[in-house]
Amino acid sequence: MKSTPIPSEVVNEVIDAFGVHPAGKATIRELVKIVNDIEGITGLEFIRMEMGVPGLDPTFVGTEAEMIALRQGVASKYPNIEGIKPLKEEAARFIKMFLDVDVDPVHCVPTVGSMMGCMATFMVVNRSDEKRTGTLFLDPGFPVQKQQCLVLGHTYGSFDLYDFRGDRLEEKMEEEIQKGHYSSILYSNPNNPSWICLNEQELQTIGEISRKYDLTVIEDLAYFGMDFRKDLSKPGVPPYQPTVAKYTDNYVLLISSSKAFSYAGQRIGTMVISPTLFERKYPDLKRYYTSEKFGHAMIFGALYSLSAGASHTAQYALAAIFKAVNDGAYNYINEVREYGAKAVVMKALFQKYDFRIVYDRDLDEPIADGFYFTLSYPGFEGPQLVEKLLYYGISAISLGITGSTRTEGIRACVSQVRRDQFDVLEERLGRFHEDHPIPK
Repeated sequence: MKSTPIPSEVVNEVIDAFGVHPAGKATIRELVKIVNDIEGITGLEFIRMEMGVPGLDPTFVGTEAEMIALRQGVASKYPNIEGIKPLKEEAARFIKMFLDVDVDPVHCVPTVGSMMGCMATFMVVNRSDEKRTGTLFLDPGFPVQKQQCLVLGHTYGSFDLYDFRGDRLEEKMEEEIQKGHYSSILYSNPNNPSWICLNEQELQTIGEISRKYDLTVIEDLAYFGMDFRKDLSKPGVPPYQPTVAKYTDNYVLLISSSKAFSYAGQRIGTMVISPTLFERKYPDLKRYYTSEKFGHAMIFGALYSLSAGASHTAQYALAAIFKAVNDGAYNYINEVREYGAKAVVMKALFQKYDFRIVYDRDLDEPIADGFYFTLSYPGFEGPQLVEKLLYYGISAISLGITGSTRTEGIRACVSQVRRDQFDVLEERLGRFHEDHPIPK
């Protein structure tokens, strides 16, 4: 093999020791370990695009509120399992201000990050009817959510949403629902990894289908308000973050603080349950929980069995963040726009060296610039491309592990790439292109 920016013998040694071939078939966390090991041995820094972690400082108002709560001694006390009052009140207000949806504080419940919220939702939604125990994923998506279904023994189905946008979505969903015994539908919006953004027509379609087939929609809003083509930053002023909650009363929203507020390390998120769903009774829930009421089973059954409440101090942090955003004192969108700005530069660099954007259109317009974008390179399948780029000090993940049908593609996350690394990125892409010329 030709000399590469990262010594090939080290890359080979680490991959062989890890035992995943090609390395592009590894999970996200496995790739993190592989890259950490290579960096540790060589002392050489990677262009790290494999994991979606914030690249900005945590929200100041959150850390200050958390330190005040620590000094007040709340660390020694268990929080209420349903959440502290200030957080629940500000969360309900946030939903009104930025989604234009009415919920009460009781319907807003803190979780140990959205991953825990998703797990708990599966534990209740997919157990509400003994004849239906599965989730229909509108892919591509976050791979761990399918792993959660597998761990729980639930079935799932999926299709690549990109192929069935707009008017084609309803027919495809109907077709898939006829195949499986689903109790829930899950998607992210904006989408991880493709960054497509569902529009109002598509969300209305999903809402109507959820009502027709009595399916609960799990809407993953990990990248809340981060479609930078529209200004979604003003509280109580349209346009609002699009949501299926406008079109069905059978929904659970997962609001993450990790990306929007750069608060990933404290593992705090918010689950928002439709008021109608919260009160609804499912006799089959009594197989697992003390109550047949959905909201009770969720809080005192699923969430309590996973954790005795979300971190007390982190709840105070998120309450303060929500309040600042609701009051218009803190515009978080202005900070996270940096991801879109970096995406513009990084996409251009990759395209300069003959990489191609895989998910390149969002219906009738170019894909937005945001937290993620997708790439391919002629002659490579996704897993092989992921492994090959490791030799050039560039890490990403294969689209294959996200449920995408674009097996030639990889996902790039912009957040960990610093602007002072752009020159290094271009140099390494130039080396890769030189070593892997495309036939004319």
